[in-house]
Amino acid sequence: MFTRNLILKTSSLKPVERMVRSSAIFRPLVSRFIAGDSLEESLKACQTVLEKGIKVTLDYLGENTATEAEALAAKATYIQMLDRIATVPAFAAFTKNPPAGKIQADPLNISIKLTQCGLDQGEAFAEANYREVLSVAAKHGNFVRLDMEASDYTERTLAMIERVWPEYTNTGTVLQSYLYRTDDDLERMIAIGARVRIVKGAYLEPAAVAFPDKAKVDDAYVRQAKRLLTAGFYPAIATQDETIINELNTFVRKESIEKSSFEFQMLYGIRRDLQEGLVAEGYNVRVYVPFGDSWYPYFTRRLAERPANMMFMAKSLFKG
Repeated sequence: MFTRNLILKTSSLKPVERMVRSSAIFRPLVSRFIAGDSLEESLKACQTVLEKGIKVTLDYLGENTATEAEALAAKATYIQMLDRIATVPAFAAFTKNPPAGKIQADPLNISIKLTQCGLDQGEAFAEANYREVLSVAAKHGNFVRLDMEASDYTERTLAMIERVWPEYTNTGTVLQSYLYRTDDDLERMIAIGARVRIVKGAYLEPAAVAFPDKAKVDDAYVRQAKRLLTAGFYPAIATQDETIINELNTFVRKESIEKSSFEFQMLYGIRRDLQEGLVAEGYNVRVYVPFGDSWYPYFTRRLAERPANMMFMAKSLFKG
C-alpha cells in the first residue's frame, strides 16, 4: 500500500499535476485511457467497444463541483448523454426488443457522481438533480450507476439510493472493499435489490476506516464478490486482476451460477485481451469509458488503485 499512497500523495501536488497535464510523455497514456474531451468523441470510442460484443458504462469525468451552476451544467451533460445513447443503434435495438428478464444486460448506460450533482452544495439540491437524471433514464429504459467517492460520502450516497429507490429502481452504486464497513453496506444494497459494482477502492483513506494491507483488501474483495454472485442482483465484478477473475470463475462453475446473471467490468484501454477473452468464454463484460477534460484525478487514482496498472498501461501501448 506504500506505493499506492505515494502515488496519491505525489499526484495531489500542483507542480506534479501541471507537469503531467503538459508533458508530451503522458499524452499517449491519457489518450489511451480517456475517450476524448467531448461526448461525441467518447461515443465513437463506445461504438468500437460495442462492436467487440463488450458493453459500456459512460462516465463524464469530474467531481466536487464548486457552485450550483457547475452542478446544473453537469446534470445537463448527463441528460444529453442519456438522450444521445438512446439513438445508438445497439441501445435502440435492445430497448425495442429487450431479452425477457434480462433488462440488466443493457449495452450502454452511464455512471455519475453525487458531488458532480452538487452534493457539496446541499443534500436536497443534489437529490433533485439525481432524480431528474433518473427520470430521463427511465424514459429511455436506461440505468444510472452512482460512482462511490471518498469515505466521507459513503453513507450519504447509500442513504440517497435508499430514498430514491421506491420511485426509481433503475439505479445502483459502487462499494469499495477496502472500507471496513463494506460487508454491512453490501447487505443493505442486497436487501433492496440494487445493482452493485464491487471495486477494491482507489481513494487515499486513513487506517481508521480502510484496510491498509493489500492482502486484506483482496480477501475482502473476493468474499464480497462471491456474496454478490450468490445473492446480488446482476452484480458488476470490477477488476483486471486475472488471479481473482480465475478464482471467481471457478466459484461460478462450482455453484452453477449463470454467466448471464452478472458481469465483469474493466477500465477502458486496459487488458483488452482479457476483456475479449472473457466475452469469447460467454461472460458479460462492460468497459468503463471516461471522457471530459477533468481527467487528472481519475487518471492518477487508476494508477494508484493498483500500481501494477502502470505496467498494464505501459504494456497496453504495444498490445491490442
